[in-house]
Amino acid sequence: MDITILAIGKIKERYFQDAYCEFLKRLNPYIKINIQELAHKSFFNNDQEKIKKEEGKKIIKYLDKYSQKKIIVLDERGDNMTSEKFSVFLFKIKEPIIFVLGGSLGLSKEVLSRADYKIALSQMTFPHELARVVLVEQIYRAITIEKGKNYHL
Repeated sequence: MDITILAIGKIKERYFQDAYCEFLKRLNPYIKINIQELAHKSFFNNDQEKIKKEEGKKIIKYLDKYSQKKIIVLDERGDNMTSEKFSVFLFKIKEPIIFVLGGSLGLSKEVLSRADYKIALSQMTFPHELARVVLVEQIYRAITIEKGKNYHL
């Protein structure tokens, strides 16, 4: 399985970094995840849409280089799945996968239109740093479900 996580910005909070690194470490025996972090821009209330479009252009430029990958965007309006369904979904995809996470403003409609799949981690909204932690935990959980490990009981 070939997975890339493409995200706007870095994880700044130490407690999120620790959790993120822990799940990446747990994933290491099973798969290597390629992490690509694109710079985010600070914004004021009156230029949010402009910033979201600029971030979207950066994401699309990156995606254009990797057109052979299945693009899965994380979006609050995406499909909700149980962990078991996410595991089945993930293992049905045979092509390399790229998960795309926006910054605090979300993803531009141009990026959303490029998605092969749109998924939601929850019906609730999470800070983008926490969403990255939840994503790597769910990838780890999906693999342990597939492998029959007892992490997911």
